[in-house]
Amino acid sequence: MTLGDWHDTLETNLTSGFLGARYQIPAMLERGGGSLIFTASFVGNGVGLPNMAAYASAKAGLVGLTQALAAELGGQGIRVNALLPGGTDTPTNIANFPNAGPEVREFVNGLHAMKRMATPEEVARAAVYLASEASSFVTGTAHRVDGGVSIART
Repeated sequence: MTLGDWHDTLETNLTSGFLGARYQIPAMLERGGGSLIFTASFVGNGVGLPNMAAYASAKAGLVGLTQALAAELGGQGIRVNALLPGGTDTPTNIANFPNAGPEVREFVNGLHAMKRMATPEEVARAAVYLASEASSFVTGTAHRVDGGVSIART
């Protein structure tokens, strides 16, 4: 990995979260509170995968940012949490690449304890929970929505 690739990955996956928070927090404070939700990953938070050092570092950093901001802002009515999705069945998932055969999808599905990937709607429902009053006493969490990929060893 080049240093440029390292920086690009951190900027895309960690610095962007910092910048989003930096510009949202003042508006939330003005309103009297709110909920920040970062998208981290199981990669770097319980699971290490080869050739993913920069991505894992950035996503682990988002969990650290989540916890620090939750501690700083909790008394001001702002909750901060991170979602840690597993494989999600989207067009950009490797299992859906044009040259990926059915064995790739089977492999990715098999990484999860539930033997399938999430739908985008399943991950979105977890975000809605974290944004809603249903999670009014939840802050500083790394909320796994990973179908058991972080615990599966089969």
